[in-house]
Amino acid sequence: MRTPKKTQSLTTQERTIETRIVTIRGIRVLLDLDLAEIYGVSTKALNQAIKRNADKFPNDFMFQLAPQEKAEVVTNCDHLRRLKYSPVLPYAFTEHGAIMAANVLNSPAAVRLSVYVVRAFVQMRELLGGTRELALQLAALDRRLTGRLDRHEVAIIEVLHRIMTLIDPPPPPPEPPRRRIGFVARRA
Repeated sequence: MRTPKKTQSLTTQERTIETRIVTIRGIRVLLDLDLAEIYGVSTKALNQAIKRNADKFPNDFMFQLAPQEKAEVVTNCDHLRRLKYSPVLPYAFTEHGAIMAANVLNSPAAVRLSVYVVRAFVQMRELLGGTRELALQLAALDRRLTGRLDRHEVAIIEVLHRIMTLIDPPPPPPEPPRRRIGFVARRA
């Protein structure tokens, strides 16, 4: 059974959103130019709407990138080449900031697509949770194997010492001095 074309394009939209999510300062964010493209508005219009409603965007919803962060993001993300020569530092929106931006824009497309933005962030969070669990399991396995290897190393070293003593035995202890036979004359 084929799925409708609209559903197929929406999953493509979700994948596109997932590829645009980057990690900056340890937080998964969407940059303003990507968010504007997703919501179907210009970056200028998005930033103007944000500035008009600055009270709705605390620091945990949105922050501006430092020049060094901008350079790093441009280097790592191929789709941000046009940002390289822009004198303006981009804004980064967290999951909550992206939702608030859709509400501030108040366009039907932005509201509709904000659902997919949320789904993309949730899916990224679930993937990260799975990798954290896997990392914990690998760390536990590493500890167990390290303990076993330590015991095996001690046993191997002991066996090697015994083999070395068989190959090259230590010299026999010196014989005690012999007692002389006969009488000892004392001189006075």
